[in-house]
Amino acid sequence: MNFDAFILMKSEMSLTLIIFFLLILKVWDGIKDNTALLHVVNFLLLINLITGFFGNTDGSLFSGMFHTNNTIYLEKNILKLGMFIISLQSFDWLKNHKHLLEFYILMLCTLLGMDFMISSNNFLMFFLGLELSSIPLAALANFDLEKRKSSESALKMILSSAFASAIMLFGISILYGVTGTLDFTEMAPLLTTSQLSILAFLFVFAGFAFKLSSVPFHLWTADVYEGAPVSVTSYLSVISKGSIVFIFITILFQLFKSYDTIWVNVLNISLLLSITIGNLFAMRQENIKRFLAFSSIAQMGYILLALTNGTQTGESAAIFFLLVYTFSNLGAFGVVALLSAETGKETISDMKGFYVNNKFASWVMAICLFSLAGIPPTAGFFAKMFLVTAGAEKGNYTVISIAVLNMVVSLYYYLRIIKAIFIDKPDTPLAKLNGSMMMKISFVICISGAIIMGFASNLFEYINTITGK
Repeated sequence: MNFDAFILMKSEMSLTLIIFFLLILKVWDGIKDNTALLHVVNFLLLINLITGFFGNTDGSLFSGMFHTNNTIYLEKNILKLGMFIISLQSFDWLKNHKHLLEFYILMLCTLLGMDFMISSNNFLMFFLGLELSSIPLAALANFDLEKRKSSESALKMILSSAFASAIMLFGISILYGVTGTLDFTEMAPLLTTSQLSILAFLFVFAGFAFKLSSVPFHLWTADVYEGAPVSVTSYLSVISKGSIVFIFITILFQLFKSYDTIWVNVLNISLLLSITIGNLFAMRQENIKRFLAFSSIAQMGYILLALTNGTQTGESAAIFFLLVYTFSNLGAFGVVALLSAETGKETISDMKGFYVNNKFASWVMAICLFSLAGIPPTAGFFAKMFLVTAGAEKGNYTVISIAVLNMVVSLYYYLRIIKAIFIDKPDTPLAKLNGSMMMKISFVICISGAIIMGFASNLFEYINTITGK
């Protein structure tokens, strides 16, 4: 392996170096101050993010099992950005946690697996990356060791994840039996519309649907989100799902391109169920993390709407939406993290009168929820417009109409939280939350992205350009 190979795998190599460095710090046990450790880790993650924008070259390794291009670099950078924001938001929670380094080691291992998964051009590397990104997440879900809900969350996650992986692996084994190869490029022209091949596709799709929390494979989501620590929940909602969407696009648009008439119908059914059920169940949630869980189920439905396009336009719309979604969702979760870290409260009723003593955090939550709802002039409006436009290119106007009507329905439950924060008057408003500077920096990043991205038309054009190559 020459120096060019290290350049192609720079994202994976840098994550590996950070993981080993943190392992050395853990074994050495020389830095006792958690605050100092957090500053070190955040600095390393910032450097990791910045280096992802420079020196990018296309290429492949390991006989084509690993490949990368400008689109993949962008996808990895979106995940790095989300990881950096989550790290900033975890500052208040982790500064007094005795397992700080273990938290980052596990989380960076999952991110490493996601990077390999996104760059995979072979089912073997894809599955290894998938498992590396999934197994440590169960440990992270159980990171609040003293809480029973956290243990239940981890158990439900590992069981559902193992079930989803087994279903997907069964589909992959059928594909290998039919084509005699695991390589995406070699497999695509060998696939026929035989009943066995279609069955294999449905198994693979079911595995992805579990990971995306797409209805009817969503039953684990709300319980896991509620039981896991807020930082882990935000990671599951944004980073984990984002990585699955990125590789799902590759699987659909490249490997199963000849099955587009089949998977478009499957996606239409799944997205309608996801958007409708996600919205209906979000209305009746009191816990904010469960609320955001069903919100994310609905948001994944809109991404599937764009993917029904089956072309570069749909891919570009999905990537742009996930970038906006990263800012919007992490901003909302950041406020929940601040509330949970300082008060232990996580319900909507707890936020009544939140604006009285916490004006900045209230506006952060409002702007991010407006973006998630798709209200102009936030970036979420433009992102959802691109998703709906991409889906409409296929002339599927019935599906588009139902999706748009659901956007109107979603306004109710997003505005419900806004009402609690700004209008409802509790007997005793929450005291002022003294979040750290790291938390405030993350808020600035999130609301800046949720507002400015809506006017950054050149960014969508750039994404559309690189996905066309």
